[in-house]
Amino acid sequence: MAEKWTTIIKPKSSLLSVDFGEIWQYRDLYRMFVKRDIVTWYKQTILGPLWFFIQPIMTTIMFMVVFGGIAGISTDGLPQPLFYLAGICLWTYFSECLNQTSKTFIDNANVFGKVYFPRLVVPMATVTSNLVRLAIQLGLFLIVFAYYMIFTDAPLHPSLYVLLTPVLILMLAGLALGFGILFSSLTTKYRDLTFLLTFIVQLWMYATPVIYPLSTIENPKLKFMMQLNPITSIVETFKFAMLGVGEFSWAALGYSAGFMAVLLALGIIVFNRIQKTFMDTV
Repeated sequence: MAEKWTTIIKPKSSLLSVDFGEIWQYRDLYRMFVKRDIVTWYKQTILGPLWFFIQPIMTTIMFMVVFGGIAGISTDGLPQPLFYLAGICLWTYFSECLNQTSKTFIDNANVFGKVYFPRLVVPMATVTSNLVRLAIQLGLFLIVFAYYMIFTDAPLHPSLYVLLTPVLILMLAGLALGFGILFSSLTTKYRDLTFLLTFIVQLWMYATPVIYPLSTIENPKLKFMMQLNPITSIVETFKFAMLGVGEFSWAALGYSAGFMAVLLALGIIVFNRIQKTFMDTV
């Protein structure tokens, strides 16, 4: 009589195949990883979750002094704290997700080598857990926004495009996940990419309209190159929706969405290929 197995581990039929049903079966593990990430962030710190507020506040103050004060970079007539916070919240979420997911294989090698589960659960949990940080920082942004809206005559013009915010966050998550699993797959063999990625992320922020509005770029060729950055349209759309400044374009958002789809497909292809043999190289 043939034995009946509850779990069968076998190679993927194709590089791009993803068993979403299997990932759903491990949803409890997924929730556990999300909880683990949230709990361990500042578990042994004195201020704990207050760092979620301190980090964007200190970064905003630094930007106000260096870029707004010393460099005199325009913020399209908006209060500097609001302008910088809008970009910082989104960029911090993207950069944290990217940096953390890029270490998926290296940081979890011991777990991956002992027990089987869908490896995509780990980077997906990382992207999800960082939503808590993003929610807290967006809450801080809304508090500052409400202050300027009620007690000052700042030229703020929020629009219905604010309803696109969940879509913008989803696109940021998809881009971070795609880039993250792609770099994670490559760093199993080429550890130098870990240091290179840190350098790239630092420079990438300056290629994104976080500390300056896209409208200040007058050179058409340079502006076009900036728009090739898939994060650009997301940040600009959020600022346009919440503050009434920035450049909004459905075509630009469509480009970012298409870029995200292609990137995720490429990331999954490489991820599925590397996960079969990564224990031999980690």
